[in-house]
Amino acid sequence: MPSPEAGGTQRVALTAAAPLYTQIKEILRARILDGSYQPHERMPSENDMMAMFDVSRITVRQALNDLQNEGLIFRIHGKGSFVSKPKAFQDLGRLQGFGEAMRQMGYETFSRVLSIKTVTPSPQVAEKLHLPKRAKVTELQRVRFLNREPISLDVTYVPSSIGQRLAKEDLAARDVFVILENDFGIALGHAELQIGSTLADDTLAGQLKVEEGSPVLFIERTTHTTDGTPIDYEHLYYRGDAFQYKVRVDRVPVAERAS
Repeated sequence: MPSPEAGGTQRVALTAAAPLYTQIKEILRARILDGSYQPHERMPSENDMMAMFDVSRITVRQALNDLQNEGLIFRIHGKGSFVSKPKAFQDLGRLQGFGEAMRQMGYETFSRVLSIKTVTPSPQVAEKLHLPKRAKVTELQRVRFLNREPISLDVTYVPSSIGQRLAKEDLAARDVFVILENDFGIALGHAELQIGSTLADDTLAGQLKVEEGSPVLFIERTTHTTDGTPIDYEHLYYRGDAFQYKVRVDRVPVAERAS
């Protein structure tokens, strides 16, 4: 299917299989996610889209409203609609790998593996994973991408017995959590997180394509199996302009707080 260009009137055929605004939304959405429309690029005007899809202005606006509600575009009065910079949301109330969570929201994700090697753990890593003396760990470093934009640097530590098996897997395309559960039969139970912030040094700035000294969200996560055994310890560095967590917090009734 040819890609409509801003200012052009090349027709795109729609069908009667779904509402017209839904078809337009899905076409534009796919082009945003596959990079045909880049972050901050101006979308075709409403008039151009009316000509491209042979529909009314209200139909175009319905499609654009849905894309705006999804956070995929933003509008500037008098200037038009623009592609939003990808901003990921992850629910703290669910234990999921990044790719697993983002794909459920319709985002394209993949990883670039920087290194995977067996190392002697630092005292902190050994303590978090409850390792015996002289035990080794596998260190995995990956840059994670969201809609082809780097969003995080993940540094993962697992016991070397598991890491040797992970090294044989496609870690560019698959989440470690999914591999542990589906391939290795290790049932995950819960994770403990600490969230803070740091500033990007020269190396981290280069990997995440941000300015040196930019704020970075830092997450320390220890994941346990269902029997409470720590299995995965991570340092996660997220671009401050492209990621946020959300969580539901319930207020404890006064009677329970007083008891």
